[in-house]
Amino acid sequence: MTARKLRMGMVGGGPGAFIGPVHRMAAELDGRIELVAGAFSSSAEKAKAAAAMYRIDPARAYVSWEEMLAAEKQREDGIDFVVITTPNHLHLPIAKAALDAGFPVVSDKPATATYDEVLELERVVAAAGLPYALTHTYAGYSLVREARAICASGALGKIRKIAVDYLQGWLSAPIEGTGQKQAEWRVDPKLSGPGGAIGDIGTHAFHLVEYVTGLDVTGIYASLRSVIPTRKVDDDCTALLKLDNGAEGVLLVSQIATGEGNNPRLRVYGEKASLHWEQEDPNHLRIRPASGPEEIRHAAGAYLSADARAVTRLPGGHPEGYLEAFAVLYREFADWLEAWKADKSAKPPATLPGIRAGVRGMRFIERAITSNASGNWIEF
Repeated sequence: MTARKLRMGMVGGGPGAFIGPVHRMAAELDGRIELVAGAFSSSAEKAKAAAAMYRIDPARAYVSWEEMLAAEKQREDGIDFVVITTPNHLHLPIAKAALDAGFPVVSDKPATATYDEVLELERVVAAAGLPYALTHTYAGYSLVREARAICASGALGKIRKIAVDYLQGWLSAPIEGTGQKQAEWRVDPKLSGPGGAIGDIGTHAFHLVEYVTGLDVTGIYASLRSVIPTRKVDDDCTALLKLDNGAEGVLLVSQIATGEGNNPRLRVYGEKASLHWEQEDPNHLRIRPASGPEEIRHAAGAYLSADARAVTRLPGGHPEGYLEAFAVLYREFADWLEAWKADKSAKPPATLPGIRAGVRGMRFIERAITSNASGNWIEF
């Protein structure tokens, strides 16, 4: 561990942003990282307001990421890495510019706006040889790590069926016409890319399936809808999945599920047992055997796997949630970045989502859209 905190430069996250402040809080939670610079807005006034909000030197609140990268590269106390918290259409150009300038990258998901873009990003990451991570937040929960370890152990037996859903209700009405900033860009394909709900939250659901089970999706049959008729991207998705061990799955994603909050939910059914986890009850993992009583594993339990215990901060009964899970990813990135600074051959933790997760997520969006257009099963 270095004697100083790692210095972070953020792109996006200006006044009115949601995910930028979340990234900042998560990154700084463990005391390993500090936000010192940012290209928060192309408006000088808003950039200055963001500097005040984040309590950083206003001279390091830039009006473009190009300016930030150039200026910070010249400073002795310049940033160690870049975090991208912008709408999707900017993910590739910012990541490419940062990596080309020699800065490691943490990006909000999805990795890019389109599948072609993520293939380009994959080449850039490989050529740069720099750390790159993608913030699939739910991978940071200790009991998601426990579910992953259970699947890997074979305790469920052969996995036969997977059900994942991610339901929200906040876009049940056309609030993008009311000046709601977060809704506006998410339903604009020029900013979000061709995927609406499937890009915003569907990639999380898809990632949970592959991350927890260790299986790859090999086929998809998807139905996408724009329930609000003025929308040019989907706000509702139902998909069937085929996996590489012969299992099948159901993926249900919606942002027009009236009354729903934010509840990714995963069920994995094997020959011997099943497991059940949901984000709105994140500190309990239910395991249901073919015979015998249901088992409930609690966060922070001494009996949990090493991977689950490694990301637990508090004693049992003290709930840990979204910010802590987000912070797990930043802590793992900090571990990797510090190891990489000492040895350029250092590998990322296997539990930290990276460019492969980015490519798979964008492939999911592209394949879902193709399946919906054709009305057919599509090979993944």
